[in-house]
Amino acid sequence: MALRFVGKDPESGDHGSPAVWVDEDSKDLLFQGPKVDRQTEATCNRDVAMPSYEGIVRVPKRMIPLLREALDVAELE
Repeated sequence: MALRFVGKDPESGDHGSPAVWVDEDSKDLLFQGPKVDRQTEATCNRDVAMPSYEGIVRVPKRMIPLLREALDVAELE
């Protein structure tokens, strides 16, 4: 698997998250970040049942430019 690192939250300091990568083969986006609290998870579960092997990660608004870049990378042929 070839992963292309796009970037991490510019306000994360020495910490590595949140961060985003693009799988260069599948063009999937991968995220690292803090898991949401139980109340947020329960609210999300009202819309979509979540299997035990999945989780919800919050990505801060300030990472929108990195997400746009990741989407551009994923759309490259």
